[in-house]
Amino acid sequence: MRPPPPRPGPAGPPGPPFDAPAARRLRAALGMGPEHVAHGMRVSYGLPYVTAGLVVAWERGTAAPGGAELTALAGVLWCSPGEIVSRPRTLREHRVARGIAPEDVARAVGVELRGYLRMEESGQWRGDERRSAALAEVLELAPADFVAVTGREAGLAGLLRGAVTTRWQAQVRPVTRLVPLDRRVVEEVLRELHLDYQGRMAATLGWGGGGSGAGESGREFLDRIVANFWTAVESRSP
Repeated sequence: MRPPPPRPGPAGPPGPPFDAPAARRLRAALGMGPEHVAHGMRVSYGLPYVTAGLVVAWERGTAAPGGAELTALAGVLWCSPGEIVSRPRTLREHRVARGIAPEDVARAVGVELRGYLRMEESGQWRGDERRSAALAEVLELAPADFVAVTGREAGLAGLLRGAVTTRWQAQVRPVTRLVPLDRRVVEEVLRELHLDYQGRMAATLGWGGGGSGAGESGREFLDRIVANFWTAVESRSP
């Protein structure tokens, strides 16, 4: 007789992208079986429904832990929540990956808890520059993550396209307002991207047969302009 499927936990907000292989490796490194993990989550974290079968389902990717479950799992595995999640994409995912309660983030950025939770749910950050800086600090956001979770990627893409297709100097100040980077770094990166794009487009006009291939290269460069920007920024990291 086939055993019943693992019983899921109570309904709640979904957790961040779960890194099942990482959780499995950490458990194996500790010499624990799924039953040991389940027991620890039941006894130490008050999650009575967690069974060895549910832990196995998480590790196989057929189920995923919610936010409270992921925090408890990390505790049992003696790791930070960030070690068993894939790269966070949203504000809530970054918070959960850091193991920080929403109350603590709301307090750090100076907004009411209800308002902060609405921003998490909608995916639209509405804080001013001071609150945005506080958010980046409390969640330890890298510049690229900060731009993504505050909903600034579309604006950044527009500025970058303007920088590479026209005068890059005119976009230095607007870009610096959007991204938490030193002005000198922004200047260097915009200049590099401008030269790269203009070189690609010049090939379409040259008589060396650049033709449509070079034009396609330019279009692809614009399509990936934000990724190209962050790659150029990271190349300047010490």
